[in-house]
Amino acid sequence: MKSYNIAVIPGDGTGPEVIREGIKVLEALSQKSGFKLTFSYYDFGGERYLRTGETLPNSAVEELKQYDALYLGAIGHPDVKPGILERGILLNLRFKLDLYINLRPVKLYPGVDCPLKNKSPDDIDFVVVRENTEGLYTGAGGFLKKGTLYEVAIQESINTRRGVERCIRFAFDYCKKRNKVKKLTLCGKTNVLIFAFDLWERTFYEVAKEYPDIKVDYAHVDAITMWFVKNPEWFDVIVTDNMFGDIITDLGAMIQGGMGIAAGGNINPHGVSMFEPIGGSAPKYTGKNCINPLAAICAGGMMLEHLGEERSSQLLEKAVMEVTGKYLKSLAAGQMGYSTTEVGDLVTRFVTELSVD
Repeated sequence: MKSYNIAVIPGDGTGPEVIREGIKVLEALSQKSGFKLTFSYYDFGGERYLRTGETLPNSAVEELKQYDALYLGAIGHPDVKPGILERGILLNLRFKLDLYINLRPVKLYPGVDCPLKNKSPDDIDFVVVRENTEGLYTGAGGFLKKGTLYEVAIQESINTRRGVERCIRFAFDYCKKRNKVKKLTLCGKTNVLIFAFDLWERTFYEVAKEYPDIKVDYAHVDAITMWFVKNPEWFDVIVTDNMFGDIITDLGAMIQGGMGIAAGGNINPHGVSMFEPIGGSAPKYTGKNCINPLAAICAGGMMLEHLGEERSSQLLEKAVMEVTGKYLKSLAAGQMGYSTTEVGDLVTRFVTELSVD
């Protein structure tokens, strides 16, 4: 029997509630499919920071490297200044674990209300591959004469050939494996960001020569945002830098029905990877048992796929589509027609009852 050790970081706010439902579904799948999941819990988040003054202890990163995957609920506490936990935990883990790929499926499920007129699940099914450890998020830069009339603030975008190429290669390989339209789009801003995206564009077309079966094209980020709304069916896989990826994936979440269904992976193809719902900690809903757990459940499905349990991942997605298509009134917190726990129970029921063809 295959066995996987998973580090669980439930986090803040509603994070523990949605992770609880995700683990319920994962355990049902493991029992049905004949593999073992062992969960170890870590209390990194706002409460720990308020109690101890630390975000991640020095030993945490090396310890987390020993797991097969990380499963994260949410980070963000109303009593902690914005940025402290995000930099101290999320960005810290991305950089130190070298989670250089942010993988964001954008898929509209049956029964989910889409804000785009006349668009259906047939039209919205693409993936964004975002570079996750470089660009504007490295923290490079600084202030000069801060607090004066002559203050200067500099934020530098760091793009290395190695970092850009490994992200682009991942995107080509993922597009080939996905085996749908087999089209990869580079999203950038070559007409303005002439240094960074000259590197991205040159690398993109050089690597493309090694993948003759993949169609390639390029679009400016502003055009991408328009086409996400007007013609989402044009896209298969998109690759882009850290900042643009951060922006367009939130737009992607909205056209697939909202943060309640959006899941993502922070991937190191050669090490431990981390999977999470995209939405925040939603502290105003904490303890009310009304938050939508489907994004966390779907993140668990991404984790299973990454671990090689692809049939179980497909079964989880099939169960989620059964729930969205036939049961939920809405994806919004408090408006689903079911509690957080009941939604988790429904998905658990269907992963038990259904099969993958």
